[in-house]
Amino acid sequence: MRNRTLVKDLAAKEDGPVILGGWVEKLRDQKRIQFIILRDESGDVQVTYPRPVVDEAPVEDDALAAKVSTLTNGSFVWVTGRLKHDERVKLGGLEVQLDDLEIVTLADPETPIADDTSIDKRMDWRFLDIRRPEMNLVFRVQTTIENAWREYWMENGFNEIHSPKLMASPSESNAELFKLEYFETHAYLAQSPQFYKQMAMTAGLGRIFEIGPVFRADPSFTSRHATEFTSVDIEVSWIDSHEDIMDIQEQLMVRAISAVAEKHGAEILSRFGVEVVVPTVPFPRIPLAEAIEIVAARGHEITRGGDMDPEGERQIAAHVEETFGHQFVFLTDYPATVRPFYHMRNETDPTLTKSYDLIWRGTEITTGAQREHRYDVLVEQVKQKGLEPEGLQTYLDFFKYGAPTHGGFGMGLLRVLMLLLHQPNIREVGFLFRGPNRLEP
Repeated sequence: MRNRTLVKDLAAKEDGPVILGGWVEKLRDQKRIQFIILRDESGDVQVTYPRPVVDEAPVEDDALAAKVSTLTNGSFVWVTGRLKHDERVKLGGLEVQLDDLEIVTLADPETPIADDTSIDKRMDWRFLDIRRPEMNLVFRVQTTIENAWREYWMENGFNEIHSPKLMASPSESNAELFKLEYFETHAYLAQSPQFYKQMAMTAGLGRIFEIGPVFRADPSFTSRHATEFTSVDIEVSWIDSHEDIMDIQEQLMVRAISAVAEKHGAEILSRFGVEVVVPTVPFPRIPLAEAIEIVAARGHEITRGGDMDPEGERQIAAHVEETFGHQFVFLTDYPATVRPFYHMRNETDPTLTKSYDLIWRGTEITTGAQREHRYDVLVEQVKQKGLEPEGLQTYLDFFKYGAPTHGGFGMGLLRVLMLLLHQPNIREVGFLFRGPNRLEP
């Protein structure tokens, strides 16, 4: 393998020989000098080649100049040259003087997308769209976030699991399920790892996390929904209430956003015009019933029957920003009528659950709760939801032989990225989007 230098590492190197591998972002093929803006996964740099001159005229048959002239935007090349620091160079204060060029592949000169291309068209050519520096930054930010979470989990005794995505029965309800043939029977794609997270608690694993795909047969065409997305899940044993899970989530969000601010804050400000704000703890907490009243006083009536709608989320976020100067808010104490059967009921008011949603800048990113761990109570709550215990017996069996108190949450990774970078749509921050009318590329 060649001793390739990344563009981001050039500034720290002394002047001298370097080998670069990247693609041509732009070519200026002038009479006396050729300029290549070369980009790799870490940044871009100016490569220059002064054409050889004889009697003050460029040499007509210079092979290297001719090779440079064939380049098209997007072509992948190896560049061998000499690094030179020069503060007069606008692009990073350095350039590479070209000695040799190897063309790996020439790109079609007619690119199918441009900066003003619609998002649907850009999704058709996502591999080209991702070449933009902003998109490169998105995936570096995502990596930093996940690494910060993993560091927290490792420091606090969590175990990682990888739950199956093929299931014999629905994971939460009979709605929004993808059903598929499975040999002589059928299976479902997992809506969440919920059942298996709870199985891990009854198995004695104590604290677990998973980052993995989930599937929802939801025909929504909103800016925050997808039919396949990455869910960030935890489950924790021996909790006293859902407040313990909320405390952990606060720590996770502060840990991740702090890491992003430290590592990428300046570049995010430059690329997206967004200042990364590390939240203070504790996050504000508002019971749902109170939040609905606050939203009504602001002129928006909730008609969902005990749940927030998108405009309600935006309004309660605006209230929290104005009142507490905070971008996050926990909405707590959701009615049992709008929560799954496995959410634990409030001891003093069984019409409410020990659950929450986390709202960030007007969008829900997380649902969490303390789970019901008592077998007989679970069976009764299954019946109250109009479900048949027999169809959930494998899940219910997890609790027949003892279970600790436990709770957890599920969080949408792309929503976190979208809100952190102030993007209008999760499609802008995901690798490849899957929705009701998109299965390619």
